[in-house]
Amino acid sequence: MRRIWALKGFIATLAIGVATVACAGQGAREKTTVELGPRPYYLVADMDKGPLKQALQECTSQQRPQHASDFSIGHRGAPLQFPEHTEESYRAAARMGAGIVECDVAFTKDRELVCRHSQCDLHTTTNILDTELASQCSEPFTPFDGSNPASARCCTSDITLAEFKTLKGKMDGANPRATTVEEYLQGTASWRTDLYNQNGTLLSHQESIDLFQKLGVKMTPELKAPLVPMPYEGNYRQQDYARQLIEEYRQAGVSPQDVYPQSFNLEDVRYWIDHHPRYGQQAVYLDGRDAQGLDPQNPGTWQPDMETLKGYGVNIIAPPLWMLVTTDNDNHIVPSPYARAARDAGLDIIAWSLERSGPLTNGGGWYYQSVQPVINNDGDTFSLLDVLARDVGVIGVFSDWPATTTFYANCQKTLRGKRRAQP
Repeated sequence: MRRIWALKGFIATLAIGVATVACAGQGAREKTTVELGPRPYYLVADMDKGPLKQALQECTSQQRPQHASDFSIGHRGAPLQFPEHTEESYRAAARMGAGIVECDVAFTKDRELVCRHSQCDLHTTTNILDTELASQCSEPFTPFDGSNPASARCCTSDITLAEFKTLKGKMDGANPRATTVEEYLQGTASWRTDLYNQNGTLLSHQESIDLFQKLGVKMTPELKAPLVPMPYEGNYRQQDYARQLIEEYRQAGVSPQDVYPQSFNLEDVRYWIDHHPRYGQQAVYLDGRDAQGLDPQNPGTWQPDMETLKGYGVNIIAPPLWMLVTTDNDNHIVPSPYARAARDAGLDIIAWSLERSGPLTNGGGWYYQSVQPVINNDGDTFSLLDVLARDVGVIGVFSDWPATTTFYANCQKTLRGKRRAQP
């Protein structure tokens, strides 16, 4: 937003980029100036020469404020450098202009909802193995024995919310050759950082709602698949779990327009659509069916197909990046048949997750698998993002470093009507 400040007899206009989502939160809204840091500019400099690079370079030379955008979605916060699903990671995402921020939701032993990417990842995302709570883990730490990797299994359902809140978040990772707990906890990928490691503040789902309201961002909770038998303890059903997630937004007075509940389980999405239609209107079906044989190039493998999903009331589908793109005979990145079918069926599309693969010099890994022959440098992040935005027509992109997607969103006026270079 813009505010006019009177300074010593003259008026100076200072444009301040802030998230302006109208959440009905309790307490004072924090005013956050959007700051991108050096990474987007590094990526632009690393791009191959061509019209897209020229257009983005024009953006870098413009002295203007950056604004938050719903196109920019903080995937677990900003986990490229901050421990995922921590207050610090969420604040970093909002600072970088993410208009929407994600809390993946799991439940504790006392059936409270907390922000974790998996119900059973505490041994790799927190310091639990280095605390007395390690004795409550489903599977204790087992050191590397020369043939079997070091292992452990610690779940949110192993501990209560109060116990969960005593833990500290760390960068996700573990050393499979560790012979001690200390070594096991030192598994951060080389292209991330331990600078902020092991000090992350863990949050319950309700606390994340309060924080997001203060930061002025929209919210996209993912109902994680339970890794314990359901109904849990005989009477906590999947629908109870799905209803509890929505109820916490309703009780906090959050507008349904500010919430995008997600699940890989289509039945969760259909439950929200049928039983909580105001919040179900923006429910996101996370499409992970590639693991079940779905081929994004072959519509005959899609069960249910796009028209059927739309008939169920699904409005938004969210597959991984690679399912939305392919290459043509000229080695240009183009929309996949999957992407075209989703758009033709009237589905909005969200893509995940940019900047999760590490350096792109060797093809970009799993997230870039459908376009690996034309990916050879980090600057290709923008080549893919541009196709997703302008050709596929995605409404948002999850990123591990939201400054990149925010930068692109702020450049859209400059990009409009300009031709693009393809790698």
